[in-house]
This record gives sequence, C-alpha cells and structure tokens, in this order.
Amino acid sequence: MKIKLLTASLLATAIFISCNDDDNQASNPQADSIDFKAHSVTGNYLKTTSDFSSVKVYPILSSEDQLTESPNFVYGSMADGMGLIYNRTDDNFTLINNIEADYSIARITLDNTFKPVKGEYILSESATASTAQCSGSLITPEEHGFGPLYLSGGEWGGSSKGVFVTEPTKPSSARTTPELLTAMGQWSTENAVAIGKDAYQDKTVVFIGDDHSDNNIPSGQLGMYVGDRGDLYSGKLYGLKVTASGINYEMDMQEGQTYTAEFVELNQRNIDLLDAEAKQKGVMGFSRLEDIDWRRGNAANQREVYIAVTGRDKPGLIGKGTRYGRVYKVVLNENDPTGPATITCVLDGDKVNGKAWGFHSPDNILVTENYAYIQEDPNGYFDDPARQHYARMYQYDLNNGTIKTVLECDQVAAAAAGVGTENRIWEITGMIDISMQTGIPGSFLVATQNHGWEPADGSAFSDPTAVIDVANSRKEGSMLYVITGLEQ
Repeated sequence: MKIKLLTASLLATAIFISCNDDDNQASNPQADSIDFKAHSVTGNYLKTTSDFSSVKVYPILSSEDQLTESPNFVYGSMADGMGLIYNRTDDNFTLINNIEADYSIARITLDNTFKPVKGEYILSESATASTAQCSGSLITPEEHGFGPLYLSGGEWGGSSKGVFVTEPTKPSSARTTPELLTAMGQWSTENAVAIGKDAYQDKTVVFIGDDHSDNNIPSGQLGMYVGDRGDLYSGKLYGLKVTASGINYEMDMQEGQTYTAEFVELNQRNIDLLDAEAKQKGVMGFSRLEDIDWRRGNAANQREVYIAVTGRDKPGLIGKGTRYGRVYKVVLNENDPTGPATITCVLDGDKVNGKAWGFHSPDNILVTENYAYIQEDPNGYFDDPARQHYARMYQYDLNNGTIKTVLECDQVAAAAAGVGTENRIWEITGMIDISMQTGIPGSFLVATQNHGWEPADGSAFSDPTAVIDVANSRKEGSMLYVITGLEQ
C-alpha cells in the first residue's frame, strides 16, 4: 500500500518555523523551554578548534544510556541520517534516526527541554532484508510542499538496495513492514534527498546518491527522480552526464572549474541493469558518491546541489577517481530540472597543498544558506602528515570559498575513558540543522559512529526489536550531539 503523502494527524501537531533573523528565538514559544545541555552518561568526545571556540557541544544520547520512558531501548550501532519534527500539540520533538549497522530506523522522543525520553524502532532488520539504512532526509510541508515523510537509503548488506519511504508516525508494531520507492531505482543507495519546493513550482525533484565501490571504474552515479509535486511513484529517473569535451572521468575535472552537464533519462530499475544503462549512456561515475544536500534560501539557491564523494584507494582508479575525496556543486537549469546543467569541483582533497589538502574521506554533507558542513569517515589513508588525524567536520563558505576545521573526534580522551580505542577510527555523520524546529538559530544535531566501542561485559549495543540476532550484530556504539553557535 502506498503511503499517504499528507498525514493529517502529524500535520495537526507538527510546526515548522522559519529562523531567518535573530528575533525568532523570542517569537517561537518552544525556544523558551529548551535547555540545551549534556544528557548522556557518556562524555563529550568532539573537540572544537580555536576558530570555533564559542561553539558548544552537548552529548545528549549514547548507546549506553537508558531513557526514562523506554529503559529497554538501545540506541544501536552506527547511527546515521536523521530528521527532526516539532510537535506543537504535545510540545515535544520527534527524531527519526537511521541505525545503519542494525539495518533499522529508530524514532526518539525528546521532551520540551530537548531531553531524549523515549525510543522505539519503526523499521527493523526484518523489514529491510538486512540492508543498511545509511543517510536519510525528511520531507516536510514547509520545505517541500507535502509530507511529512522520511526517505532513507538501502546501501550495503542485504538485497533491498533502493530508496525506503517511512511515515514518521508509523506505529512501532508495524516495524517489519517496509515500503520501497521502486520508481527511484536500485542503487547502492547512500541517500535520497528532495530539494526545496521553490526550485520548481510544480515538480518534486529527488537526488539519489550511489555509493558504488568499483575498483577499476568510478561507478558511483548521481541519480535524479522528477515527478509532479508530491508524486514519489510515477515520475521519471535520470542520471548526471558531464558533456564538456575531454571529461571522461571525475579526475578530469579540476577544482574551481565549471563544466557543462545534462541529465539523461534512465529506463532500467534493477541495480545491475540500471548501472549498465547509465554507463552506456555516459552517466558520470564518481569514486563512491556518499551524501547529497541542497542550498537553503531563495529559488536559485535551492537549485544548487552539493555532493560529497568519499574516494577510494585502488591502483585501477588512479587518474580516474578521487582518492582522498571531493565535494562538487551541481547547478540545475532555471526552468526545467532535466535541462542543461553545470557541475563544479569546489573542493579537491587530491590537490597537493590545495585548500582541501588534508581531506580524509568526506562522507556526509549539510548545506545551509551560506555554508556547507562536511563530515569525514576516514578510510585509513594515513600516508602523509595532512591526513594523520581523526574524523573532522569542516565549514566551507559558499560565498568566498574558504574552508575551516570546526571540530575533530577526540579518540585519545575517549579511549582513556573506555569508550572505544585509539586505532578504530570513528565517523562523524548525519548532521542536520534544527534551527527551524527549535526556534534557536545556529542549532544542529550530529552523530558519531564510535567504531571499536563495545560493552565491557561482552554484550552488544543493539536493540532486539531492531535486529534479528543480537549476539551476531555489529555491537559497537553510537552517540548523538547537539551543537550550538554555528553559522547558517
């Protein structure tokens, strides 16, 4: 059964409030009760740089925490993409959060002070056929003109490699029942992201990131689904093709240069047939296209799409695909999403002593009106001093092109406290801007995948309502943080 595109019960209780000026905190009643502070029994292991000394970081949930209204809930292994809703009638918040290595999606309730109080699973491993739920994105009436709905990508592990759609109000008793959006095709789906409603007045445009990890040919493609406003079922599917002369591989594109592109229609939906068709039609392949986001602001901004390519270190990819990672900007046609477009490599981690030299596998990206926040999942290329660091978050200024390091995982302190080890490198992931929902400008959520952190008693950080076999689950823990004071 298809999900109803408008859920009346949630629309009656959810409110999405614009935060475009400093007066919003006073005008938004939910901001008055919010008290951002640490709620987790686990410490803070994100350390900010001197450039961001005024930024505050609060750990609010970890895999070892017990929530008051659901003490048996376990915040599972490899928390990833997420979306937040403010419920006006109940004066609380709903967080929808992918738990990647438990192949599931959690729903977490936060009270009006922004303290997590309850957790449950609304999509389980049984529903996803043991397919990892990686990045995710929320569709809302305020930003997209319909919803609320939650999209998540089925990437690795199982057979459900496509785009899942889940209602935020779905009862946990239905957690074994999934829905896949077959019109969007099968990929090694990292994420699916609908751009803003102002980009095109009568269209819904969803971008799909393909985390294909071929060792010889860069094969991560950028898919685009286009349907009528609110239609996720009967639209058409396209792939990005770079049409500029001499551009055969992504490494033929140079940092700061803009190239012509177009979107070619794709007719296949099966993962293997779709990949073959895309290559036959010249769709550009990237070395693991990880995450996607769109620029907030006016209609023109909303037609700017940013993608993070994490890179891959294989001899057969030299000169073809990025090794250390890149960030690209795709600008869509003003009148038609399928019309002529452009692509620019804005950050190149392979450019020696360039501004992104030091990138260690950018994996996730959040775009506001003025900045892109890029999060790393280091792939182990500790082959020069620039990359001998733990996972970092960067701030890229969309207006002047400067990049700064915001923070880094403090795994030395964490290991000393028994939270993982120094040599199992964590990932920073899932960052979202929650300023609209909280009424507090400059507030964000972000997660860490704390690889190597397992319960001291030999058990697992996995919830039995989410996974099929707890004893053989990934077992390692995750953390959720509030960050305040970042520019939008």
